[in-house]
Amino acid sequence: MDLFDIRLLDALQRDGRLTNNELADKVGLSPSQCSRRRAQLESEGVIRGYHATLEPGALGYGVIAFVQVTLATHSPDNSRRFQQLIERVEEVQEAFAVTGEADYLVKMVARDLPSLARILNETFLPHESVAHVRSSIGLTTLKDTRLFPMAESVARR
Repeated sequence: MDLFDIRLLDALQRDGRLTNNELADKVGLSPSQCSRRRAQLESEGVIRGYHATLEPGALGYGVIAFVQVTLATHSPDNSRRFQQLIERVEEVQEAFAVTGEADYLVKMVARDLPSLARILNETFLPHESVAHVRSSIGLTTLKDTRLFPMAESVARR
């Protein structure tokens, strides 16, 4: 990856709706060179996709919860069962295998606290893979970004 690729990635992560001509102007390349580089970064999996960022409150999701999950047993099969569980729960936005007391950290949205309680009590807790669930409710969002620090990528060059 060179400086042009880094500029291209930085511009796209800030505004994925840029036209190819707008992107080429920001990056300092011709539109055809820019298009080829973008296609290459997509085919390499560096660019995973494009999406719109939605406002949870405008869609009726008033609760963001961070749920720590401890598995009932530690085995590949049990981990697979838990992964299948979180894949089918639409309210799960992100899930990570983590170190520490819990095995997983799950970010969820819910319409309200009773909705969150229903998901945890009726879906997570009775599931055979789950031993313990501990949730924390987000009170205020201080920062919400998916931007990667591209300046560090430039500095490493």
